[in-house]
Amino acid sequence: MSTNASGFVGDIPSHYDKGLGPNIFFDYADRIVDAAVSGQSKTVLELAAGTGIVSSRLRDKLPSDASLIITDLNAPMLDVARQKFSSKDKIDFQVANAMELPFGGSLFDLIVCQFGVMFFPDKVASYREAARVLKPGGRYVFNVWSAIELNPFSQIAQQVASEVFPDDPPGFYKVPFHYGDPQLVCSDLAEAGWEDVSFLTIELTKTISNPRAFAAALVFGNPFIDEIRERGGVDPEDVVARILARLTDAFGANGMNMPLSATIYECRKS
Repeated sequence: MSTNASGFVGDIPSHYDKGLGPNIFFDYADRIVDAAVSGQSKTVLELAAGTGIVSSRLRDKLPSDASLIITDLNAPMLDVARQKFSSKDKIDFQVANAMELPFGGSLFDLIVCQFGVMFFPDKVASYREAARVLKPGGRYVFNVWSAIELNPFSQIAQQVASEVFPDDPPGFYKVPFHYGDPQLVCSDLAEAGWEDVSFLTIELTKTISNPRAFAAALVFGNPFIDEIRERGGVDPEDVVARILARLTDAFGANGMNMPLSATIYECRKS
């Protein structure tokens, strides 16, 4: 399965941050930071940080003397994240591959990753790397989306993609939602050597205040837009209109409330 992890470039980061962030990422960012941060966290690493949605919350909640290294595979995403901080913030940015971290062993008290693991081609390798760079007793806290059926906004986007390009449907939306089975995640963690693992599935109902902006971000805020342009013959704005119509049919035109589901994992290194 292609992960498109390197595809968050060009105009995508801005659409991702402004259009998807408030609608599907902010609430889970608050929850993962609440679960992750404790007074003992002094050296913190964030993986697949994207545009810094979790990063800014981490910095606000961590002790003032804690260090925070913010990483992502894509420099353009980190460029957006940098804009959320001042020169006074105790942070560092670094392009990094989560499966080959450029850090020595036993350096961090805490690792956090929001909705990034699903894009890692070798998840077991990424879990081993997280364990390698954590100190004994350190924690790795991450979350993943539940199945696509439990996050119907993504199912709608994928259905529209299949209708617009019936002979060669774009597959991006299959990627973030293919890893929603906790049994599979725990099996991969065990293969990587993790023994102390707990998880909690969090279901939310999200009110979408600007459905048009959300529909646009579902097209322009991830590599789906590149798949559309590569195939050609279709105006991306027409895809936006189709998705908006489906969202409206499913959740109503006013006070659009849609379900979200994701699972948060807490792994402690022995």
